[in-house]
Amino acid sequence: MICLLIFSFRIPEKSKRIFKSFRLVLGYQNFLSTGLTMKTAWDYSDLAQAYLKRPDYSDSAIDELLVTCGAKQGARACDIGAGVAHLTLMLADRGLEVTAIEPNDNMRALGQQRTKQLPNVVAYIENTAEDTGQDDSMFDIVTFGSSFNVTDRQASLTETARILKPGGWFAAMWNHRDLSDPIQAEIEGIISDAIPEYGYGTRREDQTDEINKSGLFGPVEKIEGTILHEQQVDDVVEAWRSHATLHRQAGDGFGAIIDKIENQLRALKAPSIQVPYTTRVWAAKRAA
Repeated sequence: MICLLIFSFRIPEKSKRIFKSFRLVLGYQNFLSTGLTMKTAWDYSDLAQAYLKRPDYSDSAIDELLVTCGAKQGARACDIGAGVAHLTLMLADRGLEVTAIEPNDNMRALGQQRTKQLPNVVAYIENTAEDTGQDDSMFDIVTFGSSFNVTDRQASLTETARILKPGGWFAAMWNHRDLSDPIQAEIEGIISDAIPEYGYGTRREDQTDEINKSGLFGPVEKIEGTILHEQQVDDVVEAWRSHATLHRQAGDGFGAIIDKIENQLRALKAPSIQVPYTTRVWAAKRAA
């Protein structure tokens, strides 16, 4: 039996500038650690280095998104769940000024290192999607690169609408592997044999209904672009070792699944493979 526990309490007046309330949710809700550092229950600390090897998003998809949003050079972007700066750098390279929100210490440190040559363009901040700490009506676009699914999505949409300028845009995106690719299909077979009910969760779902449910945005625009990511087999194996969704569902069987995936990849007798991805974006304009 799974119980959901929620509690809140009042804190001294002088502390209200720091915290409004504490909420502990047994699940994937955001919480504050006793060390007074903003954290999330989905802890990616041990996976940060592996995320450096993950692919960027499709250039064509990002370009189409910015055209759709009318975001030009000098526009202000808030990249939430910025991680190691994959999307942050793509936005900065296109002339946007980016505030990168990242609650995880290790991820944020790597993101700061990768963007240290852009001190006037990119600023990393420790906060969460549900409480960014940013001013009202501050940004032209708010983005979630592979992060929207690990937030309280309705709370994140409410916060996004608050910090967006009138007419500003929300965008959530993920890179989805092409599961029809022969190598990827074999990997999927290994996973489904071990976990027949395996699910990729909300990251592979259509986000339209969730966005519409908020009542805060206009019609949802869908954008796609493909990429072919060449990756060393060693790095592919390491990427699977950092696959948090698989780890959670596999439990004690995770190591055996990774061993089978590694054996399948080594049998190819090639130092690297081509991994096809589709970047899928859901974007919507803040309602008037």
